[in-house]
Amino acid sequence: MLYASTRGNHGPLPAAEAIKLGIAPDGGLFVPTKRVMLSLEDIVAISSLSYQQRAIKILQPYLTDFSMDQIRSSVEKAYNSASFDHSDVAPLTELDTKLSVLELWHGPTCAFKDMALQILPHLLVKSMEKTGESAGILILVATSGDTGKAALEGFKDVPHTAIIVFYPEKGVSEVQKMQMVTQEGGNVGVYAVRGNFDDTQSGVKAIFGDTAMQQAVAGRDFKFSSANSINWGRLVPQIVYYFSAYADLLARGRVKPGEMVNFVVPTGNFGNILAGFYARQMGLPVHRLVCAANENNVLTDFITSGIYNRNRDFKRTISPSMDILISSNLERLLYEITGQDAVRVRQWMADLGDKGFYTVDDATLEQVQSLFWSDYADDAATMLSIKETYRRFGYVVDTHTAVGLHVYDRYRQSTGDERSTVVLSTASPFKFNASVARALLSEEQTAGRDEFALLQMLSDFSGLPVPSGLNGLAQRSVRHTTVVDRDKMPEAVMDFVEARK
Repeated sequence: MLYASTRGNHGPLPAAEAIKLGIAPDGGLFVPTKRVMLSLEDIVAISSLSYQQRAIKILQPYLTDFSMDQIRSSVEKAYNSASFDHSDVAPLTELDTKLSVLELWHGPTCAFKDMALQILPHLLVKSMEKTGESAGILILVATSGDTGKAALEGFKDVPHTAIIVFYPEKGVSEVQKMQMVTQEGGNVGVYAVRGNFDDTQSGVKAIFGDTAMQQAVAGRDFKFSSANSINWGRLVPQIVYYFSAYADLLARGRVKPGEMVNFVVPTGNFGNILAGFYARQMGLPVHRLVCAANENNVLTDFITSGIYNRNRDFKRTISPSMDILISSNLERLLYEITGQDAVRVRQWMADLGDKGFYTVDDATLEQVQSLFWSDYADDAATMLSIKETYRRFGYVVDTHTAVGLHVYDRYRQSTGDERSTVVLSTASPFKFNASVARALLSEEQTAGRDEFALLQMLSDFSGLPVPSGLNGLAQRSVRHTTVVDRDKMPEAVMDFVEARK
């Protein structure tokens, strides 16, 4: 399997090169040059396998320049009892006979990003070995909250790598911030950025595209790479859990082989739901991918109208990991559904950069709408969804999963579609405990309590233990305190590199 850039000016390359580079030198994103297809018999066969065995089956055709032993080793090092607190890794919890929740937050940082970022460091190190790379790899990450901690945890003290995470100073929860600023490791750096996530992400992309910066870090024996979902090595492990969810439905007799299901995905950067698109391309019986957005509903507007317009007010919400106006992975989708038309993709991305919006043609919009459906939830609807989910099912969800459940209800009302549906649960309720506790407890109980006090209150109320990754977080030593303006991000990178000479 080879990979080429969505902008048409780089590749094709083997998987190891694409993973090592992260983003293509022409500014595009790497995508596979041909489709992987699984038969229905193949899909049925994985229903009896463990998550680890399922992962090997799905990853292998995308990583053909890796040996089976290398893939197996990476999987086993990523998905084990030391890192994940559930034996199923990504357990499927039934709310009723037609509605299930796929819990993607049983890893060390309590968010779905662990599903990819526990394996990416192993894939990246093997990619460096395979390509004969002698320089160290410097990972740059822009995060809206969850990717940062998951990447830090995955890459801390990994030989021949260093990692810098940038996060919006006021755009993450206190728990997310404390997870990052207390991060240990001799090869990690964490910086707050004055601005929102889009400022942060644009700053990182600008650094990747700056030839002088590349040469400067090369002079210090480093090369840039990414742990964001712009890196194919981050995206491909996410395809696995769509197959795993369907396999569990099959194993439980909830669907028959070949019966189509819906997936509802809370999404901001479009990576999580794009993995579902690739699973569908591979043959997974997916009827609809339901894109659940918060009030920064740029994706909902795009799926509805064909106009992607980031020229709008940025809103800070109680589902901060979705507070995004530039959804990077949409570029991959556009490339795929236009028959890998790099010319059109380049023009749309140029329009987005120059004017802040682009409009796709009618045929492309029709393709998008045949696969995706979208709506959004504001904060009030999100809080009500948390409350209603607990009332109806006795099940506690975080704010992002609550957005998904609200949008699923809107989807059913709008379409009448009652087929089996899986809602992807992207974070533990304890990670966004302030909002969850305020939705479930009285105002008097929660008044004046910070997020760390509310952790224990939520545990007492729900009977669920505080996850080990969050327990005692408030008492950990703060190690990273630097705040920078967006235009000073390159300077922060160089200071970090200089300190490692």
